[in-house]
Amino acid sequence: MKVYPSSSIRNVGIVAHGGAGKTSLTEALLYNAGATKRLGRVDEGNTVTDYHPEEIKRKVTINTALAFAEWQDNKINILDTPGYSDFFGDVVSALRVVDSVIVVVSAVAGVEVQTEVVWEEAETRRLPRLAYVNKMDRENANFQKAVETMRERFKGHIVPVQLPIGAAETFSGVIDILEQKAYTYDGNGNEKVGPVPDEYKDEVASLRETIVEAAAEGDDELLMKYLDGEELTPDEIRRGLKQAIAEGKVIPVLCGSALKNMGVKPLLDYIVNYLPSPTDAAGKEASELEKENLAVLVFKTLADPYVGRLSMLRVYSGILKSDSSVYNANKENEEKIGQLFTLQGKNQATVSELRPGDIGAVAKLQFTTTGDTLTTKANPVKLEGIDFPEPTLPVAIRPKSKGDEDKLSNALARLLEEDPTLRLSKNNETRETILTGMGESHLDITLERLQRKFGVDVEMSTPKVPYRETIRTSVTRVEGKHKKQTGGHGQYGHVFIDMSPLPDKEFEFTETIFGGAVPRQYIPAVEKGIREAMQEGILAGYPVTNIKVNLADGSYHTVDSSEMAFKIAAGIAFRKAVEQAKPVLLEPIMNVEITVPEQFMGDIMGDLNSRRGRILGMEAKGKNQVIRAQVPLAEMYRYAINLKSITQGRGHFKMDFSHYEEVPANIAEKIIQEAKREREKEE
Repeated sequence: MKVYPSSSIRNVGIVAHGGAGKTSLTEALLYNAGATKRLGRVDEGNTVTDYHPEEIKRKVTINTALAFAEWQDNKINILDTPGYSDFFGDVVSALRVVDSVIVVVSAVAGVEVQTEVVWEEAETRRLPRLAYVNKMDRENANFQKAVETMRERFKGHIVPVQLPIGAAETFSGVIDILEQKAYTYDGNGNEKVGPVPDEYKDEVASLRETIVEAAAEGDDELLMKYLDGEELTPDEIRRGLKQAIAEGKVIPVLCGSALKNMGVKPLLDYIVNYLPSPTDAAGKEASELEKENLAVLVFKTLADPYVGRLSMLRVYSGILKSDSSVYNANKENEEKIGQLFTLQGKNQATVSELRPGDIGAVAKLQFTTTGDTLTTKANPVKLEGIDFPEPTLPVAIRPKSKGDEDKLSNALARLLEEDPTLRLSKNNETRETILTGMGESHLDITLERLQRKFGVDVEMSTPKVPYRETIRTSVTRVEGKHKKQTGGHGQYGHVFIDMSPLPDKEFEFTETIFGGAVPRQYIPAVEKGIREAMQEGILAGYPVTNIKVNLADGSYHTVDSSEMAFKIAAGIAFRKAVEQAKPVLLEPIMNVEITVPEQFMGDIMGDLNSRRGRILGMEAKGKNQVIRAQVPLAEMYRYAINLKSITQGRGHFKMDFSHYEEVPANIAEKIIQEAKREREKEE
């Protein structure tokens, strides 16, 4: 594979809402550039970038995939990203390493929810954007309407640089407004270049003036010339337009049909001629970037049980060579780089080196994970990492086969390397393994991967709530006596305890023993007996908290008393005391922060009230509102799904633990009954 200089590279991310045709467009770009011999189709499961079994089965993109097209002696690195919110982490990592973005908009559906979300992400990263109105051949396709929805929803100067010839069944080509050429197609994807049809000439002339004006705004010198009424040359217009696109002042709109291979070659021309190269993005010459210290960012990791770890990376400065040594600035470890390659989906093409701006991959790095910087030990550089979204949908998982615990643990460790939007934790109170993902599809696919890649079958359930128990009133002199007479030594332990609520502390133990009623050596055993008994409350078997216990009195036997006997006596006294002290059930209350567009505020607040939530306040944040509330954890386990449904995928939330609070009596009764049923089942 040829090594390309930085100025001849274009790194583009293809983003959109699911179903807009990102993968089909990637496929058409590769086919027209001669990277593939035939046009693959998502429906047939034979595209370059949707190659994972889960993607072929579901006909959707789940992982960001890398492919490259060689066009006009330039290399275009294409990152085809997922379009569904469950896999947004992959979009975030792709946008971290590209220099520009192609936003695909369906000519039928217009701008959809996830298109808005990725647009905002691209805007936050200040990435130049180009919009491509796809599916112009479909019934109800409407280019003007698609452009209008973009103007309504997005900030920025949306400027059509192409016009479709016809629409739906009459769609036959595209007109390049600036060059005043018509590209028409014969139905088999064959392209013919000709003059603008007469019926479009007036519209083309008017739109061309808008483009010239936009181009003039991209360069102060050109603007002065334009305002003085001077004609700009074609080269000046191109230069000004390229500058305006790079600065995000203009978002050019092109159109076509990826599936019918119409309007794809003009898009390739546009990518090469108008989107920035890594040298443009860095504002430096290629030679300057090559001399700088090595800085490489790993933006995606693929874990394969056979091949091992595959790291996808982008070089920012310096030259990364095959068979070299580098330094991981995050892990502070040296890494051996083996054979470098560039990816065409799952296929690999070897390269001797990667220049600044190029994107490629390497296998079997030992310490490196997603977000790490590879550099030189003598002069280490640490690049900005990747800020992945936090997952919010938790499930409890366990292997179907009892003996698979270790196998599951190893497999999950591999998947967590591959997917930074998964979280794994162990809840010691409920003794459950909790896997948290971005949504139902994300978790379903993770479990499918566990089965397919690592042969582990897993069951999934809603996590148990770690309830607690406590008391409402104080009790004094509650007796606990353990007396057992057998042959030889008997057992004798006898205590009186006081118990009271302790709101600000989990547990406190004191003693006011007088005159050696309980010998000193047995007092630690009494405390131990209380602590052990606290592990299982009397209402529903949950741990007891927020109590103070005082050992007030007792008696002993010189021969039969022992630590064990006093420990058992303390447990008896504890259970009796809790029973008398009006025990109640406590539940964890979470601090929740929900960010939603303003139009959903009423629905969100109504929903929080139905979840027994208390709204603490709200504030504006850009176009959104942030609602802060406290809500019981029991009501939040499936909230990620409900929030997505209420806000059409536009809302997100985060939560952390606040405190424990008493469960309302009617709900507590149900929990206690359920716990009893569980215990009976186990017996």
